[in-house]
Amino acid sequence: MFGYVRPQKSELLVREYEQYKGVYCSLCRQLGESYGLASRLTLSYDCTFYAMLLLAMSPECPGFHIGRCVVNPLKKCTYCNAGEKELVAASALSVFMTYHKIKDDIADSHFFGKLRGYVLLPLAARARKKAPRDFPKMDSVVAEAMVQQRAAEQSESPGVDLCAEPTANMLQQVFEMAQGIDSDADGSRSRVLRQFGYYLGRWIYLMDAADDMEKDVKSRSFNPFAIQYQLNESSTQEDFGKAKESANLALNSTLSQLIAAFNILDLQHFGPILENVIRKGLPEIQKVLLFTKEKMNVRSL
Repeated sequence: MFGYVRPQKSELLVREYEQYKGVYCSLCRQLGESYGLASRLTLSYDCTFYAMLLLAMSPECPGFHIGRCVVNPLKKCTYCNAGEKELVAASALSVFMTYHKIKDDIADSHFFGKLRGYVLLPLAARARKKAPRDFPKMDSVVAEAMVQQRAAEQSESPGVDLCAEPTANMLQQVFEMAQGIDSDADGSRSRVLRQFGYYLGRWIYLMDAADDMEKDVKSRSFNPFAIQYQLNESSTQEDFGKAKESANLALNSTLSQLIAAFNILDLQHFGPILENVIRKGLPEIQKVLLFTKEKMNVRSL
């Protein structure tokens, strides 16, 4: 994914922030144990959110303990006492997404972007090698989404909605898989998770496209907002501003649907942390990346 799905740290209690970091560090450790040391490079806040959501729906509440950091033994980290199957599922998603994102970057980028992708691809491929055996359906869902994404971007009318659909559908299916962690006798949890995943995926795609607008125009890379508003290297800041205002409206509409789905999720644990991510973290990142000239570092813990 892209690192946008993260909490607003200043609004978390100290205990909540330590629990969030505990899931983040536990996912880092699980990535190494499941898919090799190189897989830790795929660690993201987005997949941390996925892991925490799976843990939040589990009847067993994971405790936490302090241990040595797996990357820097001189540092102490917080780790989950339980939740291995949830962390393994999030680890698989992390390596799938990174592998296919690198392949997509190679196809879309110019010389230096392709060179960087070819350097990183063997590492990502090695990390991904085992994951399809553990989660074949997830692998096929992510791979098919990338094919659909390419088709949407190469269509005669690559509108914003059309281009956002593959990512939305992908996370719709990935989040529906989460209900398999626990029983779902009447299918209600599955329906809610499908809706939640769909709008989260749509928001992520729109946010990434809006965030990369100027960069994509400069490098002449594909961007649905640039096409919709006919942006080019001679476009003014006012032109980009109008496109960002439109993107902000689309993001707000998507976010309202996402919040509506979140409100009816049956969460057993970590509710305040996940609510912080959806209600405060996403809007804050959206505001900063679209309308703050000097973008603060929103991707560091």
